[in-house]
This record gives sequence, structure tokens and C-alpha cells, in this order.
Amino acid sequence: MTAKKTAHYGNESISSLKGADRVRKRPGVIFGSDGLEGCKHSVFEILSNSVDEAREGFGKKIIVTKFLDDSIEVQDFGRGIPVDYNQNEKRYNWELVFCELYAGGKFADGYGFSLGLNGLGLCATQYASEYMDVESIRDGFRYSLRFEHGEIAGEMQKEPENGKKTGTKIRWKPDIQVFTEISVPPEYFTDVLKRQAVVNKGLTIVFREETSGGFQKQEFFYADGIVDYIKDFTGDNNLTSIQYWQAERFGRDREDKPEYKVILNLALCFSNRVKLLEYYHNSSFLQHGGSPDRAVKVATVGIIDGYLKQQQKYLKGESKITFQDIEDCLVLVSSNFSTQTSYENQTKKAVNNKFVYETMTEFLRHALEIYFIENPDDAAKIAEQVLINKRSRENAEKTRLNLKKKLAGSVDIANRVQKFVDCRSKDLARREIYIVEGDSALGACKLARDSEFQAIIPVRGKILNCLKADYDKIFKNDIITDIIKVLGCGVEVRSKSNRELSTFDLSGLRWNKIVICTDADVDGFQIRTLILTMLYRLAPTLINEGCVYIAESPLFEITAKDKTYFAYSDMEKNRLLTKLGGVKNVKLQRSKGLGENDPDMMWLTTMNPETRRLIKVTPTTAAATDEMFDILLGDNLQGRKDFIAQFGQNYLETADIS
Repeated sequence: MTAKKTAHYGNESISSLKGADRVRKRPGVIFGSDGLEGCKHSVFEILSNSVDEAREGFGKKIIVTKFLDDSIEVQDFGRGIPVDYNQNEKRYNWELVFCELYAGGKFADGYGFSLGLNGLGLCATQYASEYMDVESIRDGFRYSLRFEHGEIAGEMQKEPENGKKTGTKIRWKPDIQVFTEISVPPEYFTDVLKRQAVVNKGLTIVFREETSGGFQKQEFFYADGIVDYIKDFTGDNNLTSIQYWQAERFGRDREDKPEYKVILNLALCFSNRVKLLEYYHNSSFLQHGGSPDRAVKVATVGIIDGYLKQQQKYLKGESKITFQDIEDCLVLVSSNFSTQTSYENQTKKAVNNKFVYETMTEFLRHALEIYFIENPDDAAKIAEQVLINKRSRENAEKTRLNLKKKLAGSVDIANRVQKFVDCRSKDLARREIYIVEGDSALGACKLARDSEFQAIIPVRGKILNCLKADYDKIFKNDIITDIIKVLGCGVEVRSKSNRELSTFDLSGLRWNKIVICTDADVDGFQIRTLILTMLYRLAPTLINEGCVYIAESPLFEITAKDKTYFAYSDMEKNRLLTKLGGVKNVKLQRSKGLGENDPDMMWLTTMNPETRRLIKVTPTTAAATDEMFDILLGDNLQGRKDFIAQFGQNYLETADIS
């Protein structure tokens, strides 16, 4: 196939986005996505500016309001945004702040520790809004501005303001033309505002949500910051008391880079009931961690492992602890600040500063070392709990691996399932298991298959109706237990009768496809239904995850001249006969059973991935599936009679008169 030629591509083909289009047409670049997550981040950008003001000592309260029309308002009581004429830039500041990317007050020395760094957030949010109304009170004046779809609407209004009141109020509505979804849920606001109150102790943040009955209000305030937060989270029953450590460091990420300041704040305790790890930098919640996360892992493992060795707590030959063993009993919140910050990107979910990692690692190591020396009882409790976590993890892993080996491991000669024929490939993405009807079908499929990736297990006769039989009978049935062993994933029912197969683990499944392959006759359909019933009752996840397939067998063979056609239904047969109406000597015959087919035909019609027809078995709804299995195979006798009376004629074979 040749590629379609494109239009002319020359010098004039290169263009650049200008003005608001830089954000409106590519919101994901600034906000991380054009969906709800991106819209949420635009809210955080406006909130960040108010938080920065409060942290610098200007204003002790922030009010955030979500309105019914999905518009949002953030009000602070800081110094107010400078929006009047700027002599240095020869432009109005409102143009720079609201209409110029990479312009703002965070590049100079006006802010020590800032959430906003790049001069992007306020302008980008304005560009991505249906409208934005701004009110800034400063220098004895009240300034009012309105923007619509990224452009100024009208002129800036400037009025005298009596008194010493200052601050900023911004109300905007995210633009549905920019974001695919703009209804930010209340839970996002409460989560983010609570976190900001935690890491900015002494700051009151109020959330107001407009409802049909008025406004609902929540207030967040933590006098002791991260220490109060941990107290609320853990309650009183901890292994150790809460420790709070603080330090101030100066350093650089590289010798030729400028020196900057880092303030480290860390609170922790150990618990055998709950666990928590949260990192903040310049009050931004680091969802992906980065430098602080790496520092905590290195420092805690180093100190606790060293203590265990020193106290000879390890057993002979025992492996050392991992951070997972510590994390399972650790409650830790860190809130760092730095005058220079290297965020992963504009969404600020991780920091990568080398010096932050180095200084936090050294700081935490030293603090833990002193803590262990001064509090030997706490150190012993922590060490004991970490070892309990480690040994529990190792035992669970050993049990899981043994079970997986038992269920999904290779079926060796000593434990071979009768007449199971394996394939050569170990690639789970390719391996297929055919569950076939009887020994004759086994022989035909064995000759027809691709032995590289197709395995076969025969069903000898009709298996139990698993919807009606009790578990004791089910797990004494060799056919059923052989199939479950070959599948390798166990079953999802617990019973005294199935101790060896009692745990289900989808990752133990040895096959990419489970293919049920039976004759296209009444007996074949019944065997197929009984196999499906077995899987539905014992391992329904296999059906829910789309692992189970039915191989369609052709009903008719139509031979015309030297070609053979296969029809899988009466409708398809009639269509083919009509198509071959002008051809002489057309031969029509009912297709043989699987065991009577030659290998070439079996490969062509049933096993070749290029030509076979597979039906994926997927329940439309759990309730509908339960009901249908109950009607067809369960104890619902009256339901079965009603179903046969209503639909039975659809399944009766009619005389072939074509």
C-alpha cells in the first residue's frame, strides 16, 4: 500500500500559535491534560498565588468558592496584584500578568519560597477561561478587569478605595471549548485546601460550595501544621510518639550553579495499624515524590538496617530489610521549602533537585541516628515491627510462589494430566488451550494445530452440571480438576473439598486464550454449555476478563468445482448457494464431527488464527448472566419450561428443502 501524498510542504507551511491560542489549542502543555485533571490544575495555579502571598506574611486567610455554574472564585487578603502602568516595561502590568506567558513577580526577589515559579499559571488560566473577572485592591485603589475567551473585555476600571484593605479576588469559569470537562468536584477542593492548610500552619482556608439551598462552608486550619495532621491521622495508639525535626541548609545542585536555601520540615511516627507517606515542596503536594522520596528510602533503610545488624537481630543467612518493610509501619510527612526549585514539569508533582536529595538524606540519617540513641525502647519497637513486616512479606511471597508453581507450573511427568498435550511456547501472550470434545477430536486437533502455541485437553464425556452439583462432587470429578490444573489459575470458591485449588490468581493463568471446541450438534452444544457453566461457577473472572472463547465449527460444506466453502449457519448456507446458483455440480453436505475432519480442514476452519471464527464469551451484566444460567441449568424448573415454551421453536432443526 502506498502512502497518500500530502499537500505542498514548504517554507510557508511553518506557523506559530499566538496570543491565547498558545494555551487554548494546546492546554495539555501547561496543565498536563485537556481533561478534568488539566482543569483542576488551572484551579491550583490561581490558588498558588494566594498561598504564596500568605506565606510571605501578607494575609492569613484565603476564601475559595465553587459556584453552581462551575465558575470558581479565589479571594485573598494579600497585597493585591499590581495591574497599573509599569515604567520599566512601558506596558500595563495587567497585560504582563494576565496576557503574557513567562511574566510575573516570581522572577525577582519578591518571594522567598514560591509555588508559582514560571509566570505561566495566571495567564494560562485566563487564556483557558470562558470569562475571568479580577478585582485587585492596593495603593488606595480598587482595580477591576474582565477577560473573555482569553481577551480583555473593555478597559480597566480604577476607583479610589478608602481604608487600608488590600487583596485580590478572581472569579473565572473554565472554558468548555478548551477543556473536555469543567465541573471540578467538591472533593478536589477539600483535598487540596486541606493539604495547603497542613503545610502552611497558621493559614485559614475557607471553602464555600454553592448549592440550591445556599452556601455550605468548610474551614481548614492547622496551628501545628504537619504534626497536627499526623495526630489527626493516627489517633493515640502508635508504636512511637510523633517526632518533628527541622533544619536549614545552603547548597547548590552543581559547583557552577548558584547557592540556594533549603528549609527541611519532617514529622514521623511508627504504627502497626496505619501507614502514610506524603511529600510537599514549597507547599505543593508531590504526588510522584522525586528527591524527597528517594532521600527517605535511602536514609530509613540505611539507619534501621544498621541498627538491626548492630543489635544482631537478623537470623543467620537472613536477607536485609527493604523500604517496603519500613513503609508498612511508617507515618511520615515532609514539607520542604527552597529558594530554587526544579519541578518535574508545570504540574509540580515531583522535584528533582540534587541538593534537596543530598541534604535531606544526610539530615534524616542524622536525626534518626540520634533518635535511636536517645530512645532505645522506641528503637527496639521499630526494629521488631520492621522485622515482623519483612518476615510476613517473605512468607506471603513464598506461599504465593509455591501456590503459583503448584497451579501454574509446568505439568511434569509425575503429575501429568491425562491426555493433555502441551505446546512449546512459554510466551503467555501467544499460548492457547483448546478444550475439545472427546478423544477423536483430540486426535484431529493434535494433527491440525500449530504445536508452537496451541495446546489441547480433551473432555471425556459430559462433565457435571456445576450449577447443581455440590462442591464435594465437583472437586472429586477428574475431568474438572484436570482442566483447572491445566489452566493454572485456581478457582474462586473456598471449600474443604478443594484445598489444593482454593486460591484464585489470574496472574497464574498459563494461557492467553481458553478455546472451547465442540461439535456443532446437540451433544456438542450441551458439552459446551456445561464447560461454560463450570468456568462461570468456579472461575468467573476468566469470563469477565475476556479469556474464554468458543470456536465455531461449520455446519455445512459446499463444494463447487475445485473449491470448498464452509457455512456456519443456515443463513450463510443459503447465501452461498444463491451466490453459486450458476455453477454446475454444486455439492452440499452436512459437516462432519470434529473427530472425522482431516487435519487441513480442522486447521482451516477451527485453529488457524487467520481463518477461524472465535466468539469471545463476555457477560453483558452479572445479573442477566446469573438469570440465564439459572434458567438453563439451575433449579428454576418453571423458568426453564417458560423459556422453552417461548423460544424453543427457534432452536428446532427444520427440514432442509434447498
